[in-house]
Amino acid sequence: MSTKIAVVFDFDDTLAPDSTSAFLASLGVDVEDFWSRRVQQLLASHWDPIPAYLYEMIVESRSRPQSDRITQQRLRAFGETVELFPGVREIFPALRREAAAIDPAITIEFYLISSGIGEILRATSIAGEFTDLWACEFHYDQRGAIVHPRNVVSFTEKTRFIFQISKGIVGDEARSRVAEVNRKTRGGFEIPFEQMVMVGDGQTDVPCFSLIKRYGGAAIGVCDPEVPSKWEKARLLVTDDRVESMCAAVYHEGAGLRRTLHKAVQDIAQKIAGRRSG
Repeated sequence: MSTKIAVVFDFDDTLAPDSTSAFLASLGVDVEDFWSRRVQQLLASHWDPIPAYLYEMIVESRSRPQSDRITQQRLRAFGETVELFPGVREIFPALRREAAAIDPAITIEFYLISSGIGEILRATSIAGEFTDLWACEFHYDQRGAIVHPRNVVSFTEKTRFIFQISKGIVGDEARSRVAEVNRKTRGGFEIPFEQMVMVGDGQTDVPCFSLIKRYGGAAIGVCDPEVPSKWEKARLLVTDDRVESMCAAVYHEGAGLRRTLHKAVQDIAQKIAGRRSG
């Protein structure tokens, strides 16, 4: 019997404002033009949105002098400056305490599955909270500049990592065993879907929302409270029954999202404790 709970987060517009846009802005790139014209032109030619933005970042880098290109070092340095939504740092110890108070044998593992840039996310102040982190990655040339996408995390690709979490195929040693996600599970899941909570903000999270919700887990939608234009898209996640609730991305004690997360963890922990004592 598994006594683990997995809380899985998206990153951009879930735990922090869009880090890719913020990074581009820090380089002096016209962010509105980048997304609405440059990336949109590729989408009109039937590109997938995620490789489209990665490609345009490479184009942007190559258009610059060698000394001003987008490099691994610049991505990491920016990640160290990323500002999180209010209360994000508090949520990790708070949820751990919540589960342990119900049954000390219950543990929570946190995971990050993002279509953002892994080099940025691994440098953030909360990266150490995650058992594993999956995101888009670049290949770099001998000077450290981005030259090609190495990994692309998009839409249904995110569900692959949900299955890896459920089967315990996580950590650095699992990177060379990716095909194991297809193996049959014998003797039960490391973390069943019903013991997962997914927190995200948009369309790339919908396949994960649907998978976890279908098998009894919790799906929670969030939206940046400072960007009203995003609330209409977020509202569709509720009306389409993709998530159980939609909350502003504020994690402080007393906030609606904090209460929703605590309730989701409490419900799962109580079920685990009930099975253990039954």
